[in-house]
Amino acid sequence: MPSARNVRLLDDTTEKLARAKVAIATDFAGIPTGTLTELRRHLRANGMDYKVVKNTLMERSADAVGKPEVKELLAGPTGIAFGYDDGLQAIKVITEYVRANRSPITVRGAALDGRVFRGDQLTQLTQLPSRQVLLGQLVGQLASPMSRLVNVLNSPLAGLAMVLQQRARQLEGSPQESLG
Repeated sequence: MPSARNVRLLDDTTEKLARAKVAIATDFAGIPTGTLTELRRHLRANGMDYKVVKNTLMERSADAVGKPEVKELLAGPTGIAFGYDDGLQAIKVITEYVRANRSPITVRGAALDGRVFRGDQLTQLTQLPSRQVLLGQLVGQLASPMSRLVNVLNSPLAGLAMVLQQRARQLEGSPQESLG
């Protein structure tokens, strides 16, 4: 029979995993508590959570929410960072933190959109532009042909207006001829 504490841990982990867009596994063996506390603070400030949990509890949570790929990340002592908003941004936040602080924490992999990313794949994900940048590029690509079309359609009208304006200046500068 599971203890009340384990039931609470399972419920909490299941709730976090259900909301998460990405689960990032880290190896924290031999890491001082102060370093983990600092990492938790940094992640919380970026809208993320970090949890050290028993692998069996995480496996049950993964099964409960229909994310079996998370189980592939579990091996030995595992800490899981949960990212709720933008999965790529969450991966960038934790990898940048580890790199910038020369932290001994190792990022093992990430479960994102039903797939597991490790090693070079994870590095490539961190080099992708953010969602906002990609959306901006998409809008620019979609708007570019339209703006070129508007320029092409306006070009003859602008040319005609320029010719008429030059002719009007010529007529203003020359003496008026009488009509009759």
